[in-house]
Amino acid sequence: MDKFLIGYKRKSTNNEDSDVGTSSGNTSHKEQEGRTPKTRKYDLSYLSFGFTNIINDNVEKPMCLLCSKVLAADSMRPGKLKRHLETIHSEYVGKPQEFFQRKLDELSKNKQNFKKIVHIPSNALLASYLVSYRIAQCKKPHTIAETLVLPAAIDMVKTMFGQSYANQLRQIPLADNTIGRRIDDISEDLCDQLVSRMRTSKFAIQVDEATDVAKDAHLIAYVRYVDDTNIIEDILFCKPIPDRATSNEIFKIIDRFFNENDIMWNNCIGLCTDGAQSMAGHKTGLQTLVKMKTPEVLWKHCMLHRAALVSKTISEELNNVFAKVTKVINYIKNSPLKARLFAKLCEDMRANYTSLLYYCEVRWLSRAKVIQRVLELKEEIAMFLEENHNEDGNMFRDDNFIVKLTYLVDIFEKLSVLNKSMQGPQMHLLIQKDKVKAFIKKVELWKSNLQKNKIDMFPRLNLCARDNIEANKNLFVEHLNGLLLQFSNYFGDLDFTKFAWIQNPFIDEEDDEFGLTSIEKEKLIELSCDTTLKHKFQTVSLVQFWLNLHTEYNTLSNKALKVLLPFATSYLCETGFSALAAMKSKYRARLVVEKELRVAISSQTPRFDKLCANRQAHPSH
Repeated sequence: MDKFLIGYKRKSTNNEDSDVGTSSGNTSHKEQEGRTPKTRKYDLSYLSFGFTNIINDNVEKPMCLLCSKVLAADSMRPGKLKRHLETIHSEYVGKPQEFFQRKLDELSKNKQNFKKIVHIPSNALLASYLVSYRIAQCKKPHTIAETLVLPAAIDMVKTMFGQSYANQLRQIPLADNTIGRRIDDISEDLCDQLVSRMRTSKFAIQVDEATDVAKDAHLIAYVRYVDDTNIIEDILFCKPIPDRATSNEIFKIIDRFFNENDIMWNNCIGLCTDGAQSMAGHKTGLQTLVKMKTPEVLWKHCMLHRAALVSKTISEELNNVFAKVTKVINYIKNSPLKARLFAKLCEDMRANYTSLLYYCEVRWLSRAKVIQRVLELKEEIAMFLEENHNEDGNMFRDDNFIVKLTYLVDIFEKLSVLNKSMQGPQMHLLIQKDKVKAFIKKVELWKSNLQKNKIDMFPRLNLCARDNIEANKNLFVEHLNGLLLQFSNYFGDLDFTKFAWIQNPFIDEEDDEFGLTSIEKEKLIELSCDTTLKHKFQTVSLVQFWLNLHTEYNTLSNKALKVLLPFATSYLCETGFSALAAMKSKYRARLVVEKELRVAISSQTPRFDKLCANRQAHPSH
C-alpha cells in the first residue's frame, strides 16, 4: 500500500511539471506570432529573374515584368523569384538582364502615358466649357465650334508647335449638342449666383416686353441689387409670353420666378417700365399688382421712353417736311437699281456718303441721323430726282424748305444727345433729373435767343440766309414752346427737393421737406460736419458714398438707397432685346433664348471649377 502511494505521487509530480512546460511553450509561440515578420528589400540583381518592385499598402512587393503578377512580400527571395520564372515563363529562362531592363523601361513609359491620358479628359472638359462660354457671349450658333473654332485651333497649334500637339486638341468635346449642354450648365450656375445674392439684399427691377424675328413675345427683366459695397446690374430672366401681354400675365411670370427661387417681394424697392397701359395702369397695370405685394415699391416711367415721346412733338408744317423727306428716301432706297445709280452719282460728285438711311420710328435716334444724311446729300438728291423726272427734286432747290430741314436736323440732334446721355449702366433718378432739368433750361434759352434773332446755338441753321430764318422764326419758336409743354407733361414728377440731402449731405440749410425724423436730422448734422467724409464725398460716386456709410449711418444710408437703387430707364432691357435680335435670327428661329441670353450678357463670372467637378470628364469620340 505504501509503495503504491509513493508511485502515485511521483506520477502526479511529473504530470504537473509536464503541464508547466507545455504552458510556457505555448506562451513563447504566441509571442513569436505577434512579432512583425522580417522581409527582404528589393535588390537590382532580381531584375535578371524578370522582377521589379512596387509599394502596396506601405509594403514592398515583387512584381513580374512579364505577367504583371504581384507576389507576396515574403517571396522577395532569389529562389522563389527564379522558380516563378522557370515554372510560369520557362521560354524566357536564360534571357540577359538587358532584356528585362527594356521591359522595365517600357512599363515606366506606359505608366507615364496612362497618367497623361487620364489627365487629358479633365483639361478637355474645362476647355469645352470655356469654348462654350465664348460662343454664347459672341451669340454664335453651336455648330461653329466644330466647323470653325476647332479646325482653326488645330491649324494654329500645328503650325506653331507641331502635329503631335495639334492632335491633342481633338480630345476636346465640341459637338453642337455638347456645346448646348455646357451653355445650359453655365446659365444655371450664373442664375444660382444671382438668386443667392438677391435673397439677402434689397433690389430694383426693370421690365419690358418685345417680339423677336419669329414673332415670339418675350418678357425681359433686369435687376439691380446691393452686393457688399457695390451695386450690381444683371439680367434677371427672359421668359416667353405664351398668351396676351396683359398686366396679369406679365405679373404671373415675375411672381412665378420669385416663388420658384425663394425671392421675397418685400426686398423689391423699385420698378421701372414703359408707359403702356399694361405696365403703368393705376387700376390694373403691372405697377398696381406689384404694389399689392410690396406697397413701398417706387414705380418710374422710363425716362428714355418719355424723352422719345417728347421728341415726337412737332407742328404740322414741320411734320410735312419730315414726311416729304421720308418719301424721297423710300423712293430711292426701295428700288435696288435706283439705289445703285444714286450711289454712282454720289461717287462721281465726290460726296462723303453714297447712300441714304432708312427711318425707323422705334429707333429713337434714327430720326436725327436720317435727316442729317439727307441734308448733307441735298445736292445729289436734287440732281438724281431731276434726272428721274421726279417733281420732289424742286424741294431741295427751295431755300425755305432747306431752312426748315436744317432746323429739324439741329433740334433733333440735340434731342438725340439728351437721349444718349441718359443711357448707360448705374444711372439713377437724381442724375436723370439733373439732365432733364438742364435741357429744359436750354430750350428756354434757345427760345429766348430766337426771339432776339440769335441762332448761334443751332450751328447748321446759323449758316443759312438770314431772310429765310426770319421768315420761319415764329414756326421755330412755336416748336420750342411745344417741347417745353411736353417736357412739363411728361417730366412733371421730377421735383426731388426732399431728396436734396441725398445729392449733397453737406448742405448748410435744414429743410422740413426732407422728410427726416429728429434722430435722422441729428445723424445728418453729424455726417455733414465730418471733414473726412466731405473729402470722400468729392472722390467717389454718390451711390458708392452712401454704400460706404451703411454701417455708420445705417438709417440714412437705407433711405438714400431707396432713391438711388431703383432704375430710371429701361436701357438695359433695350440692350437685352438688341442681343436677343442678334442671337435669334431667321436661321435660329427655334432657339430657346433664355439660357443663351443669360450667358451672353450676364455680368457674373461662371464658376468653372464647380461645373467641371459636377461633370464626368471624358474625351471626344
